[in-house]
Amino acid sequence: MLSLLLLAGAFASWPATASVRRLRALNPRRAARRAARPKPVLLALAAAVVGWFALGPAGAVAALLAGGTFLRARRERRRHHDTLSGVEALSEAIGAFVTELSAGAHPASAAERAALDADPVAARALVATASAIRLGGDVGQASAGARLPTALTPVTDQLGRAWALATRHGLPLAPILDSVRRDLDHRLRFARQVQARMAGPRSSAAVLAGLPAAGVLIGSAVGAAPLEVFKGSALGQVLLLLGVLLACAGTAWTARLTHQVVLR
Repeated sequence: MLSLLLLAGAFASWPATASVRRLRALNPRRAARRAARPKPVLLALAAAVVGWFALGPAGAVAALLAGGTFLRARRERRRHHDTLSGVEALSEAIGAFVTELSAGAHPASAAERAALDADPVAARALVATASAIRLGGDVGQASAGARLPTALTPVTDQLGRAWALATRHGLPLAPILDSVRRDLDHRLRFARQVQARMAGPRSSAAVLAGLPAAGVLIGSAVGAAPLEVFKGSALGQVLLLLGVLLACAGTAWTARLTHQVVLR
């Protein structure tokens, strides 16, 4: 058992080869994504092997379920963090855009200047906006075609509506964009407040999800041998699989309830 755990840790922490490091130096983002893809597969295989030898077939399935639930929760947390960071970057870029417009710059030139110091995601949106303004195209469609994350689509839609409102009615563009920026800042503050308040419930859910495992460990420590019950009988296999399935479902549902901070 200890040998299998050490083998799983070795696979998880296997260092990158020289060729992978050279590829990352040429294209860090793309290479990092390619290098990170096999790791969840290796972790899943290692967890399944350990679960099979420790608790039988149900142990392998239970290990896969628990590992998949953990990886999904981590991916959701990262997605929410990236969404908030992207909206914050767009808000700062819009603020710089407004500053350039207030100084008397042409909208296309103002968007290009604001894109110089902006985050890469926000810079793509501003460059697409500047190209659409110069060519007389639709700013909303240009921003949508900038290959931004799907979660930032509502923000680019706001930019398109602001430009359409300004051109249709002859209104100054700077005050409209400034109102969009203030709205984004307000939503960001609200989303971060909700996330901070949900930290307690998320911690409580994590503790409750770990209580069954703690109970099994305590039972093993006092000599009740719950692991032998799980491994040595068909009923134990069914109970193990059912318990892990319910725990994973509860964890996933709690994560869904506590991460519903959507910027629209």
